[in-house]
Amino acid sequence: MKVKKLISFLFSTALIAGIGFAIYLNQDFCKIQINKVKGMYYVHKGDIAYKELKMNKAIKMYNQGVRLFPGHYGAWYNLGNIYVAYEDYPSALYAYSQAFKHNPRLMIARMNYGIIATEKLGNFDIAIEQFDKIIKTKRHLLTIPYVYDNKVSSKVNKAIAYYNKGVAYRMKSLYSDDNWEKQRKYLGKAINSYKKSIKIDPNRYDTWYNLGIAYHISGNFNDAGISYCRAIELEPMNFEAHYNLAVLLRRLRHYQESYDEIEKASTLVTALDTNSNAQEYVAMMMNDITKNLYQNPEYKNYLKSIVDKEKVKIKKHSPNKDKEIKENKVNLINGKIAVSDENDKAILRSFGICPSIHFFTFE
Repeated sequence: MKVKKLISFLFSTALIAGIGFAIYLNQDFCKIQINKVKGMYYVHKGDIAYKELKMNKAIKMYNQGVRLFPGHYGAWYNLGNIYVAYEDYPSALYAYSQAFKHNPRLMIARMNYGIIATEKLGNFDIAIEQFDKIIKTKRHLLTIPYVYDNKVSSKVNKAIAYYNKGVAYRMKSLYSDDNWEKQRKYLGKAINSYKKSIKIDPNRYDTWYNLGIAYHISGNFNDAGISYCRAIELEPMNFEAHYNLAVLLRRLRHYQESYDEIEKASTLVTALDTNSNAQEYVAMMMNDITKNLYQNPEYKNYLKSIVDKEKVKIKKHSPNKDKEIKENKVNLINGKIAVSDENDKAILRSFGICPSIHFFTFE
């Protein structure tokens, strides 16, 4: 019995000595593991502060966490988001770069990095570099019916990356120091990127709208018109595409159709309480188009029809207006018009139609 206890004691002693010797030989490794544990604790505290919107505390906790555990990409990513909220864009870029440095497949960090670099700092080349890495990243496609499908998310990431790459090239063209050759080159790359995005996701308003702008600036008015019309079909109640199409139609001297589109844009910026600058731009454009209409005798009949429409609207404010409102299924709430579902659909159809599409040819 004593022999067994002695053997057990010697074994335990040898094991403890071995562990101690291993720790002595691998002090750096052990220190790293201990720091990881401490870092995870601070990151956890940062996560709690982040969820509670205590951003200053979250920054402090996350920074302590990544100092001890630099590879925690989730903490770096959240730090980037917080710095963006505080408009500290250089710090945000650094945090995002650390996030995808430690997890190269963290596409959202690369995407945010590229967007901030493009839109806030004007660093177009480094932004395009990250968008290209997103596009080129190969992922193992996995589909489990009714449970999981990463094919869709991978495609969406590529479509968005191509779109943002187009935005970066278009903005880069604006900073080409009046070098028209460079502008055309970058606009061409922007158009190519938008088209690749549309090939993956053909139902994205922003891509069609920005493609229209790129074509418009480059002087390809035909494809600009087609792109604006497609954007209008996708999001009829977004005033920008109506406004830009009105500008394009005025350039092509289609004043009547231009007025129709700017009238829609005016209605939308007023109804949606859009910022005053947008309302001012729309009003100025409407005045300019109206002057063109007055200066062209062939459009006098069109102007007369506009006046007639206004007269009809005035007549609706008659003593029998309540009856008319009821018959048209329109309700008044706090003195404002609230249309019915049927009228909502009719308005969407009206604003989503692009009558001027026949001016543009499809190749």
